[in-house]
Amino acid sequence: MPRSAHIVSDVMTHTVVAVGREAPFKEIVRTLEQWRVSALPVLEGEGRVIGVVSEADLLPKEEFRDSDPARVAQLRDLPGVAKAGAVTADELMTSPAITVHAGATLAEAARIMTHKRVKRLPVVDEEGRLEGIVSRADLLKVFLRPDDDIEDEVRREVVTHLFPAQGETVRVSVNEGVVTLAGRVTEAVLIPAAARLIRAIEGVVDFDNQLTAVPHTPQRR
Repeated sequence: MPRSAHIVSDVMTHTVVAVGREAPFKEIVRTLEQWRVSALPVLEGEGRVIGVVSEADLLPKEEFRDSDPARVAQLRDLPGVAKAGAVTADELMTSPAITVHAGATLAEAARIMTHKRVKRLPVVDEEGRLEGIVSRADLLKVFLRPDDDIEDEVRREVVTHLFPAQGETVRVSVNEGVVTLAGRVTEAVLIPAAARLIRAIEGVVDFDNQLTAVPHTPQRR
């Protein structure tokens, strides 16, 4: 299998701005503005993440500023109404926090973000202490990997292992992250395996299969 699987610790931001449980509303707004982020982990004790406060958690303060929502509206958006009256991180935050461990793969982090509909995840250790933060943009960094690096890995980890006797006839090229294999191979069953392995390599955008399977003809003695 390819050995390039990146993990969250490879791409996460290690220096993270956070707030405590008692941080007041305006301090949270100032911190978001100063650091140009849209959410902050909320910590207690020795850096344990207990929640996240985001711009979305702050907006109800403005949303309900000039209106007295009807009973129906209140029942439809009870969390928003409650947060409109909140003044500290403890009252505003979404808890428990959705987090990820530093050793998780980028694919695992991406699945969490997609399923939970969040843009970033606090990275925590086994005790729940903050170690960093990973964002959607961080996960996309693997697609900045140079084509030459990807090509080298495809040759080393896929072609060499699956087609050892045909290394010269299987040609590899990579353009903008799209890997192309071309040539002739004797084992057709290995072509889908090559496709799976190549798509698992970090930075690969797509796979273009131009391999042709030809039957192996034994040499006569």
